Amino acid sequence: MEPAVEPTVARTSPPLPDVCGLLDGIPGQRVPHQVTRPAEESPRVRRRRPPRIPVPFTLSYAAVLAVTSAVAAHADPALVHTLHQGSSTDVAHLLTDPAQVLIASALWVAGGLLSPFTLGFLVVLTALEHRIGGPRTAVVFLLGHVLATLATEVPVGLAVLVGHLPDSSLHRLDYGISFGVAASVGALAGLLRPWLRLPLLIALGGLLLQDLIAFTDPLTDWGHLIALAIGVGTWPRVRRWSRERRTGGGS
Repeated sequence: MEPAVEPTVARTSPPLPDVCGLLDGIPGQRVPHQVTRPAEESPRVRRRRPPRIPVPFTLSYAAVLAVTSAVAAHADPALVHTLHQGSSTDVAHLLTDPAQVLIASALWVAGGLLSPFTLGFLVVLTALEHRIGGPRTAVVFLLGHVLATLATEVPVGLAVLVGHLPDSSLHRLDYGISFGVAASVGALAGLLRPWLRLPLLIALGGLLLQDLIAFTDPLTDWGHLIALAIGVGTWPRVRRWSRERRTGGGS
C-alpha cells in the first residue's frame, strides 16, 4: 500500500516588516527635505525701489506754497494784486464761483513764505499727517478753510443786503492758509497728551483773542477762532483715524 499522503496545510506567512524607516538609515538613501525659501530681492532690485515720502501731502502742498510765495515776492506788484484779487474768497466771488476761489485762496500765504503761518503749516500738518495720513489731513485742513471762510463771509453778505455795510464789502480781499492751519492745530491737539494739549490750546487761543481785542481785522480774527473750534470738533473722528492708522487700517 502506498503511504498516506498528509494533506498540505496552507501556512500563512507573517507580514514583512515595514522597512521604509530602515531604508532611510542606509547611507546615501535619505533625501533631505527641500526647504522653500522666499526669493530674496537682489541689491539691484532694492536700489530701484523709490524712496518712501513720509508726509507726501504736507511736502507737496509746501512746494506749491513756495512757488506762489516766490511769485508774490518777485512778480510785478500789479500782477500779484490781480492774482490775489482773483483768488479772494470775498462774497462776490463766493456767489459766482465758490469752488474755484475756495481752492485758489488756499494756494497763497498771507505775508509770504517767511510768515509764521508757514512754520505753523509745516510743523502742524507734518505731525497731523504722521498720525492720521495725508488724505485725512487734507480733509481736516479743507474743512477748517472752507467752513471758517463761509462763517465769516456769509454775515458780510447779509449785512450788505440789509444795508449795514457798503457794497464795497462784497469785494473784501481774503486769501491764505491761516484758517486751515488753525483747524489743523485744533485737530492735532486732540491727539496729544493732556499735559501738552492744554498749554497748546491756551497759548493759541490767547493769541487769537488778543488779535480780536485789538480789532485790526475782526473778520479774519473771528475766522481763526472759528477754525480752531472746528478742529477741536473733529477730535472724535481724528482719534478714530489715528487708531485705525496705528493698527494698519487707515490710509
